[in-house]
Amino acid sequence: MIRKIFIAFVTSFSFSVVQAQTTQEQPGADLIVINAKIFTGSRAQPEASALAVKNVRIYSVGSDADILGLKNSNTEIIDARSRTLIPGIIDAHIHVLNDLAYNYNVRWDGVPTLRRALTMLSEQAARTPKGQWVKVIGGWSPYQFEENRFPTLDELRSAVPDRPLIVQYAYNQAFLNKQAIEALGVGTDRFPKVPDTEFERDSRGNPTGVIHGYTWLFLALESMVPQPRFDEQVSSMVYSIHGLNRFGVTSIIDNGGRWPYPEAQARVDVLARDNRLNVRMPFVDLQLGDGGPVNMVDLEIEAITKTAPISAGQNLHPTLAHGHEYRGAGEVLSGAVHDHENFDRPTVIIEPEKMRRFVEQDVMKLVQRRIPFRMHVSYNENISPFLDALEKVNETIPLDGLKWSLEHAETISPENIARVKKLGGGIALDAKMALHGDGFIRTYGRKKALETPRLRMLVDSGIPLAMTTDAFRAATFNPWVAVSWMVSGKSVSGSEILAENNRLSRTEALKLFTSGAAWFMNAEAELGIIAPGNLADFAVLDRDYFAVPEDQISSISSVLTIMDGKVVFGAQDYSALSPKLPDVLPAWSPVKYFGSYHGEK
Repeated sequence: MIRKIFIAFVTSFSFSVVQAQTTQEQPGADLIVINAKIFTGSRAQPEASALAVKNVRIYSVGSDADILGLKNSNTEIIDARSRTLIPGIIDAHIHVLNDLAYNYNVRWDGVPTLRRALTMLSEQAARTPKGQWVKVIGGWSPYQFEENRFPTLDELRSAVPDRPLIVQYAYNQAFLNKQAIEALGVGTDRFPKVPDTEFERDSRGNPTGVIHGYTWLFLALESMVPQPRFDEQVSSMVYSIHGLNRFGVTSIIDNGGRWPYPEAQARVDVLARDNRLNVRMPFVDLQLGDGGPVNMVDLEIEAITKTAPISAGQNLHPTLAHGHEYRGAGEVLSGAVHDHENFDRPTVIIEPEKMRRFVEQDVMKLVQRRIPFRMHVSYNENISPFLDALEKVNETIPLDGLKWSLEHAETISPENIARVKKLGGGIALDAKMALHGDGFIRTYGRKKALETPRLRMLVDSGIPLAMTTDAFRAATFNPWVAVSWMVSGKSVSGSEILAENNRLSRTEALKLFTSGAAWFMNAEAELGIIAPGNLADFAVLDRDYFAVPEDQISSISSVLTIMDGKVVFGAQDYSALSPKLPDVLPAWSPVKYFGSYHGEK
């Protein structure tokens, strides 16, 4: 009996071994791209013509002949047809989770004329159902239009005569039609009393519909308009990420917004569960509270230690590396010391003692708990007292490698650049000067604009540095607008906005969106360059970035975007490879008819 059991066991074990051997992974690559002009971003191997991907990582980089030697019977081969291939773009400061009503908005990003922009409003008004609004919420600039001006109230009223309308310009001003004025109660006690709000008025003292203000005003306005359902919020995320993939973006850092942790993560979970999150999306968390003054740092600590415990670097995505990692607190750490960057108005200067007290009392708590943080601070006048206090904190509790950064830092001085570097911090710049620099010139003068920010000095300093979009409201989500500005020195109007000695080479500019940005994800060893062992994120461009005239750089897009070794976007020759998107929700969404960016449809 024992002998029979033993024979049966051996037979069963032998069969299992044979079965394991027959199902063993085939040697060779899963995916090969050939005939490409590859910009690797790696000094060890700056150029190549082909790459191989295996198990979501880059397997090998080299010549077509060498890489084709790695194919097997199952390898997918893509011919790049002599196009430029770059590492996947990393946008280290963007607000996807703040724009979960993305599908409700008409996107004016890239629209070349005000005439066309107004026509889009008219067309959308005709399909927007009763009870809903026609909205344009950021991402555009009057300086991008051929007419080089804002729309007039009469033009807006004519375009949208029978639905409430709001057109928001960055976090600077908003235009409302009559229906919106009445719905919001402008000029009455129903309208939120937000400091520093200014109403333009007619000769009779009535509000015209133009409102000027800062960030908090526009967040309040957004909470007063119809809100998307949960499924519409998920759809908005799908289509905003699709818009990013279109430009070759494969990773972002979400920098906080109206929906805090852990509430916002429920929307991401839907996509992560079905393996449909087509971008790596680490996040920093912003706790605004339920209105009124709050201690945001205390709320953050409570959220991550009690409400839904999570630690820095913990990934909430079950399979995607850096899929949805918690990267700390920010970008706003205190409403009281938030220096709103509205270039149409003078510098917002925070009382130095208030800034120092905030750092010593609240940022100290983050340092004690080793929670990474990112601090929105635009102007050098506020950076100085922030660093004064952070240096004192560092003397008591060393930062000692804790990741932290300044966000925006447009007017940072040479002295403060050196101080940030000494403290081990990074700087995440943004490209608002590309869109709004003409307004900056009117407020501060051309001389100051030409050195804002100090791009050349920042790059040469060796400080951890990224360029970002800060989309979707403060600026457009198209990173190539930023790249164009860094290289050409010109804003979207064509005005010179950066001095010639303050511009970057094409390689330097691209690195701020690739290898430079990887530092902020804590992923320098895995992302930002095309090299064996790195995660397989890259994009094939529709034109040669390194050869096209400067005035074409802002028009570059991707024809093939690959994230984690899979195609997440395809156009032109590669349209058939692009994953099918679900229907846009709601059915009347402007994105369904116009796309996410001018020219998509």
